[in-house]
Amino acid sequence: MLRAIDVPRTTAEAVSHLARARDALVIGGGTLVMPKVQAGLSGLGSLVSLSQCKLDRIAIKGEKVTIGAATTLAAIGEERGLAFLHPAIESVGSPTLRNLATIGGNLFTEQPYGDIAVCLLALNAEATVATKRGVKKVSVAEILLKGVARDAIVTAVSFKRPEKGSWFYRKAMRRAANSASIVTIAAHLPQKQKKIGGARIALGGCGAKPVLAVKAAAALEGQKFDAEATAKAGALLIKDAAPFTDAYASAWYRARVLPVHFRRAILGE
Repeated sequence: MLRAIDVPRTTAEAVSHLARARDALVIGGGTLVMPKVQAGLSGLGSLVSLSQCKLDRIAIKGEKVTIGAATTLAAIGEERGLAFLHPAIESVGSPTLRNLATIGGNLFTEQPYGDIAVCLLALNAEATVATKRGVKKVSVAEILLKGVARDAIVTAVSFKRPEKGSWFYRKAMRRAANSASIVTIAAHLPQKQKKIGGARIALGGCGAKPVLAVKAAAALEGQKFDAEATAKAGALLIKDAAPFTDAYASAWYRARVLPVHFRRAILGE
């Protein structure tokens, strides 16, 4: 039974609250936590709100982007310096949800949701995490794989803004808007002397968490940016994916359409 909502004014206070209350959860926008509260989640005694911790900032310095964990998706969608992310933001839920949902919370969303987490994985983003022992940097990939300690808080994410023409995103949905993912594809494909180098491809709807398509990315290394290379890479996506069946699509269907939507994302078909 929920007995208290703590509203600390600093991240350090928030971490301290979590360390003292073993039955507490962090709440940012509430889109993940409030359904648990309303469902009467067993063992949940208190909430620690980040609303006063000033974690809702966006800083762009050159190519480096830092976004506070409590920044809403709507705020990111209004930032002109992050225009490359706007299609992904607009593919998430409804305007009402985006006004509440935060980028930090997206890291802990279960698939087939969490499309911004897919993007952060493709961008090789890093998270700042506050703990009792201080602040540390952790890759978003590690957080998606292992989570964070119960009394730790993600305070920001940072990444290098992709070069023009190197970022690709596509989300297949049952409806044109406000729908969970069938498959989500985010790819950063930098080019050097007209050949791909340093490719990263992340997938949603292909596992319990967003996954990196390592084999497909490796197949693109040193290749020209063309339909042949895209097709070969698309055929390898399933090697790192684990499509599942839910109310939105079957595992068979997800596996079937994955290379199709990859081709559409990369070639704009």
